[in-house]
Amino acid sequence: MRSGGMKITLVLLSLFSIAMGYLESSVVVYLRELYYPSGFTFPLTLASGRIGATEVFREASTMLMLFTVAWLAGKNFVQRFAFFIFSFALWDIFYYVFLRILIHWPESVLTWDVLFLIPLLWSGPVAAPVIVSVTLLILSGIILYFDNRCLLTLIGWLPTMLVIGGFILIFVSMIWDFSGFFLKEHPFSAFFQADLVRQVTRKYVPSFFNWYLFAGGELVLLAGIYFFYAGCRKSGNPG
Repeated sequence: MRSGGMKITLVLLSLFSIAMGYLESSVVVYLRELYYPSGFTFPLTLASGRIGATEVFREASTMLMLFTVAWLAGKNFVQRFAFFIFSFALWDIFYYVFLRILIHWPESVLTWDVLFLIPLLWSGPVAAPVIVSVTLLILSGIILYFDNRCLLTLIGWLPTMLVIGGFILIFVSMIWDFSGFFLKEHPFSAFFQADLVRQVTRKYVPSFFNWYLFAGGELVLLAGIYFFYAGCRKSGNPG
């Protein structure tokens, strides 16, 4: 993809992602007016019935939309991956920007939020997903800078495993508190009982975010990004 075409693609993806961020935040504004008129707080009141199912499928649809636009914009797996994480990061950041503008929430970067509901509840301070999104913007920028000149065959197994490992650690840090709350009263096998998970979700109040695990995941992820960048530079073929 030539530089001019790349710039146009990134501008259009940015507009799409920012618009999606507003759309997502507007849905949350409606839900909070209906279910949290005194202000959002835990435990959740939307974790059962049709509303809970609708929320889960809404999140899945959002990921599908981001994946689809990235697939259409990219010309190979590397570009499509980069466009996906670029769009995801912008969407996530502007989701919080618009919430702050519309309803003056979150009060701070340490305010707890429901981050995701698939396959179970992710929770954590707002700062955590924003940090991840900034990291994803860095990774997507490096990939797109080198573009087709540095294909997957040049990335190597080490940065790939580090990036995957970093994402896994970050994921675990975001389900850590809810999982601990769930496992206090139920065995691990109960995670596969959807009705029981919803019941526990309705009682869950966050108490601890594992910043050590999150920071470890971020460091591993950044190490993977560094080795990827170094490998592309070493190849002598910048985009």
